[in-house]
Amino acid sequence: MIRLLLVDDQELFLQGLSMILESQDGLEVVGTALDGAQAVERVRELQPDVVLMDIRMPVLDGVAATAAIRRTSAEPPHIIVLTTIRHDRAVVDALRAGASGFLLKDARPEFLVQSIRAVVDGQQVIAPAETFDLLRAFAPVRPAPDTSVLEPLTDRERELFALAARGLSNADIAQQLWVAETTVKTHMRAILAKLGVASRVQLIALAYEHRLIEA
Repeated sequence: MIRLLLVDDQELFLQGLSMILESQDGLEVVGTALDGAQAVERVRELQPDVVLMDIRMPVLDGVAATAAIRRTSAEPPHIIVLTTIRHDRAVVDALRAGASGFLLKDARPEFLVQSIRAVVDGQQVIAPAETFDLLRAFAPVRPAPDTSVLEPLTDRERELFALAARGLSNADIAQQLWVAETTVKTHMRAILAKLGVASRVQLIALAYEHRLIEA
């Protein structure tokens, strides 16, 4: 059972979203919050697996709430940012703060459910092309490639990093390298930990901003 916390300052939206998700097998809405400050408290109390986080809210916005949850939780949940604007600078800030991806609020219910399951399985929930579009628009990029950030990685981990940074899934990487998917998952956990990033989306951002890949 995947435990969900829903965060949005519009109660009607929360109610509708909760009804959709509660109707799905394997998903349980354990709580809601109307602003980022409440979200931080609810995460501490309820320990959800996934937080669906609105960006623009009173008291504490979604970016600051994401950073606070990542900073204060021993085992932080996956955070999926919800937005009404595809090219929103705040989304980039949220990804850099530790969100696992973003979805538009008008996403189809079935896509939302698939995205929740995917992020729990360690996958990204936005397409690489959309990630690159956001980074190109808002994120700073170094004038020349900087490979020093990869120094903690082994040669094999660098190989996997390059493939993951292009947006390949664990299954795609396993097929390309002729290894088991479980082996890829083990390597990916080590890579994320060594680089100090919370998700594959952050890994893509790091690779792009250090000119290790081209969009």
